[in-house]
Amino acid sequence: MMTMEPVHPDLLVAFVTVTETGSFTAAARVLGTRQSTVSQQIKRLEATLGRSLFARDTHRVALTVDGETLIDPARRILDAYGALERQVSG
Repeated sequence: MMTMEPVHPDLLVAFVTVTETGSFTAAARVLGTRQSTVSQQIKRLEATLGRSLFARDTHRVALTVDGETLIDPARRILDAYGALERQVSG
């Protein structure tokens, strides 16, 4: 059986935010960080998963087939983390 390296939620937040904003720069603004940080997070996520998640060019970012497959589970995981945080803090 193959095991996957754990994925830090911050990497999923970066992935979902880039997807929703359509750019690394806009995602960095939303997340209050630098574009290079978001880029590094996406590279770490792609390396962890062994998959390319975005097709990039100088003007736009689009999800690859693997990215499309991951986006809904990533959102569900982040929703679950949010529910856990609310439960623990509430």
